[in-house]
Amino acid sequence: MNFAIQLAASLAAILALAWLTGWLGLGGDERIRDAEHARELAHHVHYGFEPTDVAIDRAGMGALLKDKDGRQLLIRRHGTHFAGRLLDANTEAQLDRSLLTIGADKRFGQFTLDLGDDAPVWAAGLRGLRG
Repeated sequence: MNFAIQLAASLAAILALAWLTGWLGLGGDERIRDAEHARELAHHVHYGFEPTDVAIDRAGMGALLKDKDGRQLLIRRHGTHFAGRLLDANTEAQLDRSLLTIGADKRFGQFTLDLGDDAPVWAAGLRGLRG
């Protein structure tokens, strides 16, 4: 009898935690849905950045955005949120067909974007960045 009560109480606790997690909006698999969503994220991670061009990773895990001044912003998923860095002349980039690997800085780490046929264009744009 005690075993059945413990099992029922444990199951109820697990279901309550699952419900609470969903209600708080924790977890999930947030991805960049489209260019408008990427622009919205850019405003959150770097106030005042007004993107003119957007390239989204095929899996929606990150994006590269460029503004009218030629600055480029890398946005990547960080847990259930997104983080971003403005890229500069010190940015390391490696192109492998449709994959563009970018190293913004040591704390931000490297990130690989699958940009398809646009990858070489964005890689060339990174070479022209200023300090």
